[in-house]
Amino acid sequence: MRAARYHEYGDTTVLTVEEAPDPTPGPGEIRIRVAAASVNPVDWKVRSGAVRGPLPVDLPAVPGRDAVGVVDEIGEGVPGVAVGDRVFGLGGVTGATAELAVLSAWAPAPAAWSDEEAAGAALAAVTALSGLKTLGPLSGRTLLIEGAAGGVGSAAVEIAAAQGATVIGTAGEHNHAFLTALGAVPTTYGTGLAERLADLAPNGIDLVLDAAGSGSLDALVEIAGDPARVVTVTDHRNAERLGVRVANAVNDSAWLAEAADLGERGRYTPRVERTYPLEEIARAHAHSEGGHVRGKIVVLL
Repeated sequence: MRAARYHEYGDTTVLTVEEAPDPTPGPGEIRIRVAAASVNPVDWKVRSGAVRGPLPVDLPAVPGRDAVGVVDEIGEGVPGVAVGDRVFGLGGVTGATAELAVLSAWAPAPAAWSDEEAAGAALAAVTALSGLKTLGPLSGRTLLIEGAAGGVGSAAVEIAAAQGATVIGTAGEHNHAFLTALGAVPTTYGTGLAERLADLAPNGIDLVLDAAGSGSLDALVEIAGDPARVVTVTDHRNAERLGVRVANAVNDSAWLAEAADLGERGRYTPRVERTYPLEEIARAHAHSEGGHVRGKIVVLL
């Protein structure tokens, strides 16, 4: 199969497109013929070696955690899926940006989602759901999402709004119309946020989800009034210091099915900023590393 790979840790210059061995699904896994895969910040952090301690990989490695495609092989003990089904889902820390990928969690891809949209859904959705579920019931609550225009943040906006929350999202001014379209009340991040929120939410902020990891956790705890009302999916270091709960992505097929159900009902559509062909994997990673991405970056196979 053709795949993006890197043979050593490093910057985007270590990425290449080459022939690689076909992967084989183990028990409880499926293999898909990939139509598209997404690029997430964890992908280039792993590739660079920055997180080789907690997330070591065997080299050479194929970058990517999530993808969409058609099932072409099924591992032992896997019910409810057939060869030819179109699914989106998650594999391991690596392996998705290739013609063939093994998934350990998946769900049927909504017909309403294009391949590009479905490719960008899995990791963003389970990360957003992990944070939102940690916060508890959302109906009737006012939720602040820090970093609402990114892949996880934009997913969290739509999912939270579908659950009955009033969502206020922070982003740069150029993304405010985007947040409004998602169903959030937009505001800018940074200095003066508490004052701006006093006008937007005169009854206060009930819950906070930090999807930015920009170092604002101290201020977010102060806005919420209690670290128990704040969850971060990115800022592990400051969370421990402040007593804030951390939510991590989980390869959970039930959560993917929950996101797909919202997609079928038109309540959640993964947002894609830009697509790249496989041959431009290095440019796709560079784009993600540059930050300020609206939604997701997707690689087309």
